[in-house]
Amino acid sequence: MLNKIWGGFFFAAFLVALGRWVLAGEEAVWAAMVTAAFEMAGTGFEIALGLTGVMCLWLGVMRLGEAGGAVDLLARGFRPLLVRLFPGVPGDHPAMGAMVMNMAANGLGLDNAATPLGLKAMRELQTLNPEPDRATDAQILFLVINTSAVTVIPATIFVYRAQMGAADPTDVFIPLLIATFCSTMAGLLAAAVAQRLRLWDPVVLAYLGAMTALVAGMVVYFSRLPREVMEARSSLVSNFVIFLVIVVFVGLAAVRREPVFETFVEGAKDGFKVAVEIIPYLVAMLVAIGILRASGALEMALEPVRWATERAGLDTRWIEGLPTALVRPLSGSGARGLMIETMQTHGADSFAGRLVSVIQGSTETTFYVLAVYFGSVGIRRTRNAVTLGLVADVTGIAAAIAVCYLFFG
Repeated sequence: MLNKIWGGFFFAAFLVALGRWVLAGEEAVWAAMVTAAFEMAGTGFEIALGLTGVMCLWLGVMRLGEAGGAVDLLARGFRPLLVRLFPGVPGDHPAMGAMVMNMAANGLGLDNAATPLGLKAMRELQTLNPEPDRATDAQILFLVINTSAVTVIPATIFVYRAQMGAADPTDVFIPLLIATFCSTMAGLLAAAVAQRLRLWDPVVLAYLGAMTALVAGMVVYFSRLPREVMEARSSLVSNFVIFLVIVVFVGLAAVRREPVFETFVEGAKDGFKVAVEIIPYLVAMLVAIGILRASGALEMALEPVRWATERAGLDTRWIEGLPTALVRPLSGSGARGLMIETMQTHGADSFAGRLVSVIQGSTETTFYVLAVYFGSVGIRRTRNAVTLGLVADVTGIAAAIAVCYLFFG
């Protein structure tokens, strides 16, 4: 899928540039695309190199959280809910433990730990599957929750915003939390309706009701504040929560008598490796996107949507986040490149820069996750998994746009 997206960017740019040259005599478009290619290659390297320090910090902190038992605590807290959402999976089955740990790791932004646990959970669920090539209800629900899982600590989003010069990289924390919650609830409710799950179970209602009340309370509280006060308090709460998490992770590791400094350093080493390894991918995507924008193809694709929005008398700033939103379910790397390019073009603290950050953190690469997870156990008939995953994606994108207008509009 990524190969098709990347090649499509170049092909679209070439066709649009050729049309502008032949029909309008715009010879400068070729020079603009070549210049964009070289500039974006340099930008991609600079961004990746600059990510090293912050990436080391966050992965070091996350390693402390993992060693200190934060994942275990979250897993224990949500086990009663998952036992009821997956009635076909025995509570003592290995699949249940793997699913709980995977969701906990996803919530903490521990991607390196979440993926192996997710694959293990899918393999364990396959042992309960009477038709090995057909997805079960449990496997579909797990995939939907996995692709739309609430990310409590969206560390990578903060890292990219910091590198792109955001005055307060964490100012999108609360909007992102609200948007990703909406995405998760939409996917869960859609799957529950399709599978006729007993959502009125007292335990399920208690969990979902408490989480909904918390998010709704945040929306009501912040929506009543003047714009300047809202931004200031949102920033205060975000920074307080993030620093509290760091302190708690360090404290938990210390209580367990883990070697705190050494554990942090081990995680930081992974951060350095990640920052270096993403250079080729980041350069490749930014070059393709830069050429696409320089050719005029990106603007041409957005123009019909902008025209319709203007005719409807609506604000058009959200349209700059549309490319990221459309690519996100297909390719994480492609969406990341579009997010960075949007922040570079419009500014990290612009409405568009904040919007793409929230979109990036509120949805997942549904098709990629589906292909990897189902492919790992040989499932070919995915039933309604794609539809339910896209319901969560569309809801997350719509919520991201709405919440950005609320907080930054």
